[in-house]
Amino acid sequence: MDNNFTRTLNNFETLNLIEFRGNIERYIKYIEAGDKSLIDSLYELTELELRLRTERAMNACVKVANFPFLKTFEDFDFTFQPSINKEQIINFKYLQFIENKENIIFIGSPGVGKTHLATSVGIEAAKARTSTYFISCNDLVLQLKKAHIENRLEQRLKFFSKYRLLIIDEVGFLPLDNESSNLLFQLITRRYEKNSTIVTTNKPLSRWGEIFGDIVLANAILDRLLHHSNIINIVGRSYRTKDIIDDDNINQGFQLQKI
Repeated sequence: MDNNFTRTLNNFETLNLIEFRGNIERYIKYIEAGDKSLIDSLYELTELELRLRTERAMNACVKVANFPFLKTFEDFDFTFQPSINKEQIINFKYLQFIENKENIIFIGSPGVGKTHLATSVGIEAAKARTSTYFISCNDLVLQLKKAHIENRLEQRLKFFSKYRLLIIDEVGFLPLDNESSNLLFQLITRRYEKNSTIVTTNKPLSRWGEIFGDIVLANAILDRLLHHSNIINIVGRSYRTKDIIDDDNINQGFQLQKI
């Protein structure tokens, strides 16, 4: 019996049944005590194993998505940004916008939470095993430029086009030259009405001509992004200066009391 039990443990390890190996002794005691039947025990052990494998698969999807950090909707302080429709944002976690091949555009000044929310949506998509990739606009155009020089542009465009959700962060943070603008236009055109794109930008859409240096090209990109799009304008203070501003207010109040 002991030899067979040891062999069984070894088989669990060989088959990579981690939860079985870690919990089998506990469930044997349940069965011997009459607390659980053999079938119930096997069912619960398989459920534990399936849950572990699902969690591993989700973590792997999140890892390859290239997120800058792991922040979820639960980490976002909606009370600090009352201009945001919380219900609308939370609804994105159900990923219907991806099924509808819709885009999301987060607009707001630096620090208001655009990247956080875009990442949170992306994490939900990755957890659902939806192919997802996060990249800054600057890194994106640098990669496309490099691929163009090395005669690999078609391959790289296909790479970024294949994702069901592509998150392009910080559009407008740095101005784009004509080549960069054209490369980005090619990518957006390939994804148009095929896959969903999330964009974060600190520039109002009316000023995108400044980003691309060409109003015609800017309008062509916007035309494809805005069709079937959810636009989220965030008006509020920067999270990064929240504590500094609060400390200043406290200090000012203390000084007034002293006077």
